[in-house]
Amino acid sequence: MVKLIALALTVAVVSGACVAGIAVWQLTGNVGQGVHLALLPGQSAPPVPGVGAIEGGVNLLLAGTDTRTGQGSAFADPADLAGSSGAGSNDVTMVLHISADHSNASVISIPRDLMAPIPDCPSPDGKSTIPATDYGMFNTTLSRGGLPCIVLTAEKLTGLSIPYAALISFQGVSSMSSAVGGVTVCLATDVNDDYSGLHLSAGQQTISGDTALAFVRSRHGVGDGSDLGRISNQQLFLSALVRKIKSGDVLNNPVTLFSLANAATKNMTLSDTLTNPTTLVAIALALKNISLDNVVFVQYPTIADPNDPNRVAPNDSAVTALDAALKADQPLQLSGSVGVATQLDPSATNTPTPSAGTPAPTVTGTATPTPAPTGALLPAAVTGQTAAQVTCTKGNN
Repeated sequence: MVKLIALALTVAVVSGACVAGIAVWQLTGNVGQGVHLALLPGQSAPPVPGVGAIEGGVNLLLAGTDTRTGQGSAFADPADLAGSSGAGSNDVTMVLHISADHSNASVISIPRDLMAPIPDCPSPDGKSTIPATDYGMFNTTLSRGGLPCIVLTAEKLTGLSIPYAALISFQGVSSMSSAVGGVTVCLATDVNDDYSGLHLSAGQQTISGDTALAFVRSRHGVGDGSDLGRISNQQLFLSALVRKIKSGDVLNNPVTLFSLANAATKNMTLSDTLTNPTTLVAIALALKNISLDNVVFVQYPTIADPNDPNRVAPNDSAVTALDAALKADQPLQLSGSVGVATQLDPSATNTPTPSAGTPAPTVTGTATPTPAPTGALLPAAVTGQTAAQVTCTKGNN
């Protein structure tokens, strides 16, 4: 999501017009002072980059808070509002890794229900330390120690140093999807989820606003009703969003780009390493020429937690392979399935593969075949998709 802000800022900065200067000033005003991230021994804050693409690789964390506080009409039901107030939980966490040569990018989704070690974290007021635990649920790290605690725990899980981070609210997802004129997603079967209020028919659907928010929130309506099914749904949505952003309708329209950046910055809390517009532009330039085939979304590999069937634990062998590829800065090559979503077959009827006994919906449009990937071949336990793959979500009813 920060990439989207940076893309819009890039357009504004290079235009050189007076209006662009006002736009940058307004967006910078939206950002605020930023959150200071904790540094591990031997780490130092990255310098503000100069003009041009940022040098070397980039690791950036994006977390989504489930707080209902201040989230408008989508959570008007008092029972829903009571579900999470204040800081909330980090129910969505993704780590973006851009390779040092800027040829590829990976997005690692960390499940909210993952049970794993949580390191010492600074308290939210910065005056004390919250002791580490060997067994904690990942989505408690936001309420435990804010954005810095999410980053510290993600660093421990992935082995990456993460100097950039951002926190986005529910309302941000809704506003950004509307700013680009909606995002088209594919459904292999009908999706009905009374918990999130999502009811969509099979086929291609263009969603925005509260419907887009319900789509990325939906857990009970997709796959097996678990958080892992929701991650697959979110990857499908983000892939479609990236394709929309890189389309001429958005990239060639400064008004749309500014609306997108404005929607994001109004609903984001950034680390202080990201508050300088130069940094955002430099990261955008590093991403600008990466093809959709080389943007890979993966789910952090897990197994059922032996201590609690409703939780998951790291899949040690698959995690080792993923961590090694990330540390070696290699492109990720998937050998497993796309998870709950099913890939659209571009060589045949261009329709989603339905579940057993369900008629195939008619889907218009053309999917582009994905070239043979190169890089580190990950075990089948690591699931995901590239941004170029057109996939369809499966309902569970």
